[in-house]
Formats: sequence, structure tokens, C-alpha cells
Amino acid sequence: MSITVAIFGRPNVGKSTLFNRLVGRRTALVDNTPGVTRDWREGKAHLGPLDFTIIDTAGFENAGGGDLASRIQAQSDRALARADLALLVIDARVGVTPVDRQLADDLRRTRKPIILIANKHDLGKGEAGWLDAFSLGLGDPVPMAAEHGEGLGLLYDALSPFAADESAVTTDDDPLPVGDDMTETAADRPADAPLQLAIVGRPNVGKSTLINRLIGDERVITGPEAGITRDAIAVDWTFDDRAFRLIDTAGLRRKARISDRIEGMATGDTLQAIRFAHVVILVVDATRGVDRQDVTIARMVADEGRAPVIAINKWDLVQKTKATLDDVRERLDASLPQIRGVRLVTTSALNGLGIGDVLPTAIQAYETWNRQIATGPLNRWLADVQSWQAPPSDHGKPVRLRYMTQTKGRPPTFVVFSNRPELVPDAYSRYLVNGLRDRFDLSGVPIRLTIRRTRNPYAA
Repeated sequence: MSITVAIFGRPNVGKSTLFNRLVGRRTALVDNTPGVTRDWREGKAHLGPLDFTIIDTAGFENAGGGDLASRIQAQSDRALARADLALLVIDARVGVTPVDRQLADDLRRTRKPIILIANKHDLGKGEAGWLDAFSLGLGDPVPMAAEHGEGLGLLYDALSPFAADESAVTTDDDPLPVGDDMTETAADRPADAPLQLAIVGRPNVGKSTLINRLIGDERVITGPEAGITRDAIAVDWTFDDRAFRLIDTAGLRRKARISDRIEGMATGDTLQAIRFAHVVILVVDATRGVDRQDVTIARMVADEGRAPVIAINKWDLVQKTKATLDDVRERLDASLPQIRGVRLVTTSALNGLGIGDVLPTAIQAYETWNRQIATGPLNRWLADVQSWQAPPSDHGKPVRLRYMTQTKGRPPTFVVFSNRPELVPDAYSRYLVNGLRDRFDLSGVPIRLTIRRTRNPYAA
């Protein structure tokens, strides 16, 4: 079993930059503004032949009371409890601060091994701070410049003695971190991979509370403040012997309302989470109903080809439940015909109402999204729909749809071959898509349909 390493330090010393460097890709949000990271994030790190789990935490501040800062600090404490050892990062250009000393004392009391890192030790600007780091009494500080990848060999030398066993070491001789391949999309992953489930929606609709309720743990920070979540946080979890990766995301507002740079970065992180998900749960506030932004997000999910589920949260606050549900369904069917029949669940993440329906519904959506239909039934259906309603002819010359096949799933994608594909109107393509949805039980997922020209076997 490989070791788990947690990164600690005060705000803006380069913890997330180091995390990204070790996992080999820009996973955590990085900005010069202090306090960007709030929830702790876990990833698979690679450093030469050493593989281990790395945890990025929020910047340490002496927070007290019941405010947001204290909730953030509580999450960092939970991350420390999971770790086998800690990396304490200081800014070598600034030197040791009182907050660094307090954090060093707090970590020392846990009796867990600590590796001290003097980050931003580059361009000849961090030598004094590196020497100052010896005063913390945590052994020789490792000089690094995480942004430029300098000092990784020294970090490897410091981490190697803590590798629990040979399973933490690979045969890869590359001395630099090698990240996971992010060129694949959700449709490229093997069938036995975890079901990627992204939770999205407007700010303050209960996304993080839903994640915590599903897994039965306070894994991500929640509270009455809008916009608490910034990074897209992935949580690996098992439900009914099935592996899931639940992804909590930042709230999505209309682009015109985004004026803060960090919110813009968080929005980009959310859009990437949608792009790499299998199923996307769109959380809607039941007390407000489905508004224009909800429809925009759902349309975005459909355009990316993901399988959507609508979770109507705060259902315990609704008085006229049937009327509200009918109104939501009517609005969705009118605004989103491309995912007609989208699955709905009513929940209260705060008290657990309807939570048991969320994951089974997501699995149903995934199975529909992943469905493969044999060519024989497709072509028999194609002959039937043409007998009921043939494509419009071209000045008396018939437009024929000769053959149909499914080229892939995730989402269901079909190709129809025609003698005159350019003359098939969009309305008839929609007729075919709706027929496919009804005949083969493809409700609630996007369907891709392309009409191509039949190859002439006598053409040169």
C-alpha cells in the first residue's frame, strides 16, 4: 500500500502549484490571491519511481469560532488525519513567519513525520529564507521551485525512506512527475472504470450538501454562504459494490455576472468536470423552480453528450408538490426537447429526503446513455418510419433512407445512409430522433444522428 502525503502551509506559499506538479497536470486552481483552495483535494502523485497519494489542503490560518475559515481549517485537519506524513511548505522569499512557526508546532504535536519545503527558492531570491527555515527544527529544508519543477530530485530523496513497501515504487525511471492522460473523454474510458458523476447547478442550491449526504460524511465544506466551493473536488466512493467518482463543482452563474477572476477559473473547472463526466446531476432549488440558468446548464450538459439527471433539492420546503413537479416537467420538456424525458428526483439533501433515489436514478441514466442497439432492429424500424412518414421528395425524385447503424454509445450515436442526404430537412431528422427515443427507450439522454450519402459502388 502506497503512502499518503498531505501538503500544509499558510496561504499563497505554492501548495497547489506543488500538488499540480506532483500529479502531472493542472488539477488544483492556482492564483496569486491567497485562500483560493478551500476543500482538500486528493490525487495520484508520481515522482520518479515513487507513486503515492498526495493531498492539497487550504492555507493555514489561525481561525476560530464557527465562521467559514474555521470550517475550512476543520477540513484540513481531516486531511492530516488521513496522511502518513506532512509536507510543510514555506515561502523561501519571505522567510519563516509566526504562522509558519505555529503550524510547525501544530504538526509536530501529531507525531507524524514532517518534510519541510522552502518553496520559491529560485532566481537567487530564496537563499535567506531557506537558511531561516532551519530555525523551525524540522531537519534540513528541501529547496524547491514548484512552479518551474526545480528541486524534485531532492524531494524524492526526502520522500523515499517513507515508502511503506515496494508497492509504492514502480519501474519507471523517469525522474520527473508524469501525470495521468487527460486527452481521453468519458466515452473513451473502459467499461469497468468508476462511474463519473458530476454534481452541478447554480450557487447555493445544495450541491455540496448532497455530496456529503450521499457518502454519509462531511467530506466537502458546506454553509449558507454562496460560492463556497471553488475547485471541482472528486470523491471516490462505492455504492452497492459499484465504484463511483462523485465530483462536487462550483456554482455556475450567467457569464455576465462573473466579474471575479477566481470565479471565472472555478467556472472553467466545472465545465471540465461536465466534459469528463458520465452522468451529470443538475441540482435545482425547488423553492425557485427551473429558471433560465438551470435550462442553460442542462443544455450545456446535453451539448457535451453527458447523461443528465435533475435533482430538485429543498423539496421539504415545497407546499404544492404535484403542481411544482408538473411545472418543472413541463418547463424541461418545452425548453430541452433534445433530452426529452429527462429523469427527475426530488430530494432534501439537508434532511435526507429522497436521497436513496439519487444514485439508482443516475445508474439508470448511465445505462441508457451506454445502450447499444443491434443493426437489424434499427433497420426494421427505419423501414417502418419511412412507411409511416417518408422524407420529402425532390421534384418528384424520392429521397430514400437506405441503411442505418449505431456507431457508438455514450451518448447513443447513429448514422443513416441516404441517396440525397442534403435534402433531408432538419424537421425529419428530429422526427427520426424522437422515434428512436420512443422505440428503443432512450428517454432523457442526448441522441446524435448523422445522415450521410450512400456510396455508389459503380462510381470511379
